[in-house]
Amino acid sequence: MPDRLSNTFQQLRAAKQKAFVAYIAAGDPDFDKSLEIMQTLADIGADVLELGLPFSDPLADGIVNQLAAERALKAGMTTHRALDLIRAFRTTHQTPVVLFTYLNPVFSYGFAQFHHDAAAAGADGILLLDLPPDEAALNPDLAIGAGLKHIRLIAPTTPPERLQLLARSSEGFIYALSRTGVTGAHGGPSAHIADLVAAIQSHTAVPVCVGFGISTPEQAAKVAAAADGVIVGSAIVKQVELHRDNPAMAVRSFTVPLITAVKGVGAN
Repeated sequence: MPDRLSNTFQQLRAAKQKAFVAYIAAGDPDFDKSLEIMQTLADIGADVLELGLPFSDPLADGIVNQLAAERALKAGMTTHRALDLIRAFRTTHQTPVVLFTYLNPVFSYGFAQFHHDAAAAGADGILLLDLPPDEAALNPDLAIGAGLKHIRLIAPTTPPERLQLLARSSEGFIYALSRTGVTGAHGGPSAHIADLVAAIQSHTAVPVCVGFGISTPEQAAKVAAAADGVIVGSAIVKQVELHRDNPAMAVRSFTVPLITAVKGVGAN
């Protein structure tokens, strides 16, 4: 099975480029348009796609992503259909896909079986928002997760000892939060991003990508200067909400300047 995540970051480092990671909700606003959005993001240069599994109780998500999950669920999206979406994407593109989800839908599916099926469908990694790695190790049912790289989430408030644990157990890349809170609930990235990235990098060689509060090319460039990659989520999802008739075109227009800004920093 190809290691798309590692290969992508290796290629970016060789080219002295930073990664652009784009988040969307699977099935928002429907299956076909969601697939078109994924294809569009890959075509315009997104290096990694984060695909949110719609869930009825997304505690870590702000209102924009909550509404996206609601739209997707109403349109018939399920965990199984999300894997179908990845399979359809894999017929045309090899851009890495990371699943962004909560434990509940994965546990309901069957933890080990989900990892197997998601990897077989073409997913590359998973970020389980509410499953700490040390807690997973205490439960045999949750410790068997082969096939997907486990992405860790690190916040500015993470204590140094825990930061070290998360950094050393992470695979693929690390999702560093630019600030605390829920997705989309703040005005911009923190001024202390470089300090957090440096603290994480002192414990691991895994790339560090920063997300939360990034919505403009200027903000994206600022974050790219400090990190290995930039993650944009709610701002892209908002374009889907505002332009449901042709969301792919709106996502393209909005995201191209962000990708250009990130790649401009990488070229320096």
